[in-house]
Amino acid sequence: MHENDGYFGESIAATYDESYASIFDSVAVGPTVDLLAELAGDGPALEFGIGTGRVALPLAARGVTVHGIDLSRAMVDRLSAKPGGDTIDITVGDFATTRVAGDFTLAYLVFNTINNLTTQDAQVDCFRNAAAHLRPGGRFVVEVGVPDLRLLPPGQSAVPFHISATRWAFDTYDVATQAMSSNYVTVGEGGQAKHTSIPFRYVWPAELDLMAQLAGLRLSDRWEGWSREPFTNESRQHVSVWEKPSI
Repeated sequence: MHENDGYFGESIAATYDESYASIFDSVAVGPTVDLLAELAGDGPALEFGIGTGRVALPLAARGVTVHGIDLSRAMVDRLSAKPGGDTIDITVGDFATTRVAGDFTLAYLVFNTINNLTTQDAQVDCFRNAAAHLRPGGRFVVEVGVPDLRLLPPGQSAVPFHISATRWAFDTYDVATQAMSSNYVTVGEGGQAKHTSIPFRYVWPAELDLMAQLAGLRLSDRWEGWSREPFTNESRQHVSVWEKPSI
């Protein structure tokens, strides 16, 4: 395991694609790639948190030049080993602050990965970093869930999202700090249980808009999902697009 892989080292990378097989399916990822390809146009795209290439590989197959930033060498090693992986330039580093050469028509950050930045300062830095990489008229896209605080009755801080005979998963929330964590308990042979916890910071849509404003970006669109469903007060997630003003 590489020392700087954070929470997505070899033990996670080894089974990541299988654990999230449902969202790697071409039908599931198709609307994501369709919209990102449209927004990228004729220019290159930059993915923050590129991981094992779930989005980057099919986007590159559509003819979009993709560059990726990711902290985990274990994850990107798997991307590079896949068919087409050698066509994607990858920089290992913190996507909140790492700069790469060139400018882009599109930067994007999907699947709740903005929450992997566990402080507000880091999330603000991420928006500034995206803006610094964008050409005038370029766009920054974030896919992230709406915090599930409506599911918390008074005195409760945990929300389960998976329960089976051998695996329990739940999120915990600290409403004072916006800290949260995803927790997984897996029961193996002999009844031995393994607990894994990954920290996050949840963030509200309006808070993201303010971060974008601080970075010189302006909101252009917000949908519930990649097929441009309307975003409503019942939406559990959103896909938001901010634009860098043209000079």
